[in-house]
Amino acid sequence: MLWRHHGDHEDDNDHCSQFKSSANEILDLEAIRRQRVYRIYRELELNLRIKPRHRLVREKPLPLAVPTAINQSWSMDFMHDQLADGRSIRLFNVIDDFNREGLGIEVDFSLPSERVIRSLDRIIEWRGKPNAIRCDNGPEYISAVTLAWAARRGIRIDFIQPGQPQQNAYVERYNRTVRYDWLAHHLFETLDEIQEFATRWLWTYNHNRPNMALGGITPKQKLALAA
Repeated sequence: MLWRHHGDHEDDNDHCSQFKSSANEILDLEAIRRQRVYRIYRELELNLRIKPRHRLVREKPLPLAVPTAINQSWSMDFMHDQLADGRSIRLFNVIDDFNREGLGIEVDFSLPSERVIRSLDRIIEWRGKPNAIRCDNGPEYISAVTLAWAARRGIRIDFIQPGQPQQNAYVERYNRTVRYDWLAHHLFETLDEIQEFATRWLWTYNHNRPNMALGGITPKQKLALAA
């Protein structure tokens, strides 16, 4: 058996002390680093607990009703375009869902609730009053002015769900026809020019243009068959 010399034992104690001192310094530096990182996280608000998202349960929309007579249900919607000089314009479209007949196209730079009501009143003068009008949740439709007008007239406003344009499919399809038949193919200089063109096109659409959704007949032919 070998015995360790006393001097060697003192050297070992020195090494152990140095090792413990170095380890403590490392631990202190690590603690400081963690404190700095945590402070930065707090300043950036990265330490806030993220709440899990809850999946929204949406009601399944009812199938789009198929009217059996005129004026049971109308649909209305806006379109956007621009004149040749780049000024933005709006088109206000109204159709009868029964025979897909275009009842009116109003064109202007701005079409607030009062203009919407005025357009609808003009149509009602010659067409009669609808039981209901389907539309989206645009500010012109949900305004107190429009809702009060509908209540006085005894007309129900059927709002579609937000972000669900397919629930207003009749007028959405009509809008596509408007755009691809003529609106996207012409540059108009003035409001009067585009309004005149829209009025002429509307007559052709109702009287001469076969509608595949109606079995290949025109809206006016559908109306005549129902008389």
